[in-house]
Amino acid sequence: MSVFHSYARYYDLLYRDKDYYGESNFIHQLIQTHASNAHDILELGCGTGIHAIELAKQGYKIQGVDFSDRMLERAYDRLGELPPDLASRLKFYHGDIRHLRINQTFDVIISLFHVICYQTTNEDLLAAFATVKEHLKPGGIFIFDVWYGPAVLSDRPTVRVKRLEDEEIQVTRIAEPVMYANENWVDVNYQVFIKDKSNHAVEELWETHRMRYLFKPEIELLFQRFQMEIIDFREWMSDHKAGFDTWSTYFVGRG
Repeated sequence: MSVFHSYARYYDLLYRDKDYYGESNFIHQLIQTHASNAHDILELGCGTGIHAIELAKQGYKIQGVDFSDRMLERAYDRLGELPPDLASRLKFYHGDIRHLRINQTFDVIISLFHVICYQTTNEDLLAAFATVKEHLKPGGIFIFDVWYGPAVLSDRPTVRVKRLEDEEIQVTRIAEPVMYANENWVDVNYQVFIKDKSNHAVEELWETHRMRYLFKPEIELLFQRFQMEIIDFREWMSDHKAGFDTWSTYFVGRG
């Protein structure tokens, strides 16, 4: 669960093209559809805090948890840059979503950007869902997105190269996947080159992110285990049905 430690510093640059605003609005619409009276949200795997901040702008109170200290440092920095009334609706703290217990319950729990897929063993998944059950109010909803198994197997992951830069650094990231058929895992092996523009020095990092792709029947079993039910699942950021071409699929469960 500490795979983001080395390159958390470069995370926002690597994902600056991610549509956090649009995704947060999409989550807001799901909440309005399935839990229109919701006021408070727990985010499991909040990263550097961008989704949480955008949702706080919609009026929600949000507590965000992440295992990466480096990610949380950036979230705290962002918190300090916000107007006081907005900052008062946000709280970030360190925690492991498999073991988190904060003696509070929430109207909505979210876990975005495939955080659930980092729970690669059955034990990890059960522990994460136990955390959700412990912190979700009766009738509350749990929203998360996953790598969807039918699409991963139909359109298998390939080597990808991403290049980005800002005023200070140039980043090149090479992602090489290795699939494990009987475990439903993909090891995404990242090689990252960071070039300092001021002195042309180059730093090289290696990371392996193990991801588990998931299928609807096993998610149904997880929900049933914790007396919850699936109330919606479709392609992420759309109303299209999940299928062989929907790599990223969201699920909404009710407690």
